[in-house]
Amino acid sequence: MAGVIRDPFGRSLDYVRISVTDRCNFRCRYCMPAEGVAWIPHERIMTYEDILFLCEVLTGLGVRRVRFTGGEPFVRKGFVPFLAEVRNRFPHLAMAVTTNGSFLEAWADRLPALGLDSVNVSLDTLDPSKFTAMTAMGGIDQVLRGIDAVLAAGSVPVKLNTVVVRSVNAAEIEDLVLFAGRKGVLLRFIEFMPLDGQVWSREEYVPAEEIRGRLPAPDAWLPDEAPTQGPNGPARYYVHERTGQRVGIISAVSDHFCGRCNRLRVTATGELRSCLFRDDSVPIMEALRMRDASALQALILAAAAAKPREGGTGLPKETDSPGYRHMSRIGG
Repeated sequence: MAGVIRDPFGRSLDYVRISVTDRCNFRCRYCMPAEGVAWIPHERIMTYEDILFLCEVLTGLGVRRVRFTGGEPFVRKGFVPFLAEVRNRFPHLAMAVTTNGSFLEAWADRLPALGLDSVNVSLDTLDPSKFTAMTAMGGIDQVLRGIDAVLAAGSVPVKLNTVVVRSVNAAEIEDLVLFAGRKGVLLRFIEFMPLDGQVWSREEYVPAEEIRGRLPAPDAWLPDEAPTQGPNGPARYYVHERTGQRVGIISAVSDHFCGRCNRLRVTATGELRSCLFRDDSVPIMEALRMRDASALQALILAAAAAKPREGGTGLPKETDSPGYRHMSRIGG
């Protein structure tokens, strides 16, 4: 039933990001305040059976790809066995995970059997002191070992995501590209988005055009139209004319990807969001807990029908006040 979920603008919504927890062992500045946030009580978080039921309904509506996020998904007990059960029940569902990488070394040998499309690792710097400042925790060596462990285990592609913050890592763009090239992994730079007005500032924002200009030998990088995530992926890719290395840039602020958006988001508390940049959501927890497939389908279709053409991205005006959306609560 591919393509059953459509928004009012004809976009087919076949990709859903599902947060399995709000909890994380890091305190990345663009995701939550350094002092942290109050964790949501366990009884308000979707159970794994809730999520499996959600996947059953979603696949029945034509969803072809899910990504499990957090918080940090690997901090939740039983996450890897849960992934195995998703693969068992939905063998044709494309499945990926976004992680901070700190637990990958322990689980790397288990991942190939899960048939993951990718493991996306958030890596904003290679400098240990900057990493500690960025995450408020430290542990970059553990993350790098985790990346190497997944690559050594084989069969699971690793992608790196880097949020560019001027005072932290803008000067490291070249080093990060060279690192990704040595590892043979895809690197994507992400513009610092004005989601949380407590940490976002215009001075720290680096636009996509500047990011591209900071690539090593910038004139050697040519636009690459070959899709990596399908035609609706948010990144624009560039390929090095000599080495063939590919780098992506996600310009959510300077040149937003709303027109290509094919996704819905579900928070760990069962709130269905049609747009990252809007605050409205559709509560689906009751339908999940009741195992009411008809009610859940209706709620999903209602959320799709309310999806805006554009979500209000773009560089805020001087007089604007960015919202206070903690990504740990929404799902990274």
